[in-house]
Amino acid sequence: MARSRVVLDDLRVQVLKRAGGGVSYAILWPGGSVDEEADDYLRPFEGSGTQKTYAYALVDHLRWRVREDLTSETITMLDLQRYMGAVGARVPMPYGQPWRTPPKRPYGASALQVAAACLKGFYLRTCSRSGSNPELVAAFSAERLPTKVDRDRALLGHVKKSMPTNPLAPARPARRRHPKMLPEGAKPELLDEVTTARDAMVVRWLSDTSLRIGGLTGLHLVDLHLRDNAACNECQSPHLHVCHRWGNPNKAAAKIKPDWSMVDGVITGGEIYRVSPAMIGTYFQYMTTEYAKYAAGHGMLLIQLAGPHRGEPWTADAARGMLRRAGRRAQLPGRITPKAFRHQFTNDVMDASGGKPLVAKAAGNWASMQMVDEVYGHPDLHSPEFTTALKSVWGEE
Repeated sequence: MARSRVVLDDLRVQVLKRAGGGVSYAILWPGGSVDEEADDYLRPFEGSGTQKTYAYALVDHLRWRVREDLTSETITMLDLQRYMGAVGARVPMPYGQPWRTPPKRPYGASALQVAAACLKGFYLRTCSRSGSNPELVAAFSAERLPTKVDRDRALLGHVKKSMPTNPLAPARPARRRHPKMLPEGAKPELLDEVTTARDAMVVRWLSDTSLRIGGLTGLHLVDLHLRDNAACNECQSPHLHVCHRWGNPNKAAAKIKPDWSMVDGVITGGEIYRVSPAMIGTYFQYMTTEYAKYAAGHGMLLIQLAGPHRGEPWTADAARGMLRRAGRRAQLPGRITPKAFRHQFTNDVMDASGGKPLVAKAAGNWASMQMVDEVYGHPDLHSPEFTTALKSVWGEE
């Protein structure tokens, strides 16, 4: 597969390295000048992953806008709906030539939602500040009646009379009720196929917690409190703190960003995850062998074990590749992804707790107990309890 290259003869996203170790994203014209409208819109997202996501979504739209000879002053809602159709949305109109042609693929449902949110924010900010294109601003300012879900989510939802809407957003697909779990027997088979203590630790830590891969590869040694009654006084059992850091050398970042701090060398705050004895065992196995041999003094937990960058922090993409290759060696069906471990862990906690979503929410650090109940709270159609209930209703013994 050919590697992506820097585009010099078209609008492009420029990655800017900051002094603190983080990166920012800007959109440049072929001559190297910064697109002022895009920069004004992206700057408030400095230090977050949203800036990167919106930068790449916006540069694709700006390239299309150049081809169509449109500007922020002349573009209409009809033009934007044509763009959404050209990138993959279903629109009841002719949209002209498809924009994303092979080898590019049309946007999926999630990417279309991101593009719609990005375009709405971009044009509302740009046109409102310049005082131009009031028709487009009015179209984006439309509202709708609140649904029952909107009222449930909002504080004082019973007094809500309207909700903001996005004319570009496609219909949101139904929430997946059966998320993709790990194949049967995947955990022991993966542990048999991994070749290093680091890889075994990654499989074990993903299996025994609901850690996301960005949070796992972004861990520092100071985040680990693998003993009872740690000095942070936030959890009596062994645990770890997932802290969002902007300047990690491997670009890994936690998805959730609760406040955290370090006082006298002790981390407090962040996302707290309980740690199992098996996780502690794999940690010491890794630290006393591979980490002690190759560590480079940067303070991060996971390091590269081979190649010219041995000892440097290990990336999330490298961890995904390791899981994918281990799954192939184990001849497991499908593609092994870190997210499947998170789904499997939550499902197992729900089963072990008797279907209590509050326990699964707390154990998995999920934001919404309602979402956990909707996705993981369905009964097993083959469980003895389910079969007994059906036979009782049917009048069978």
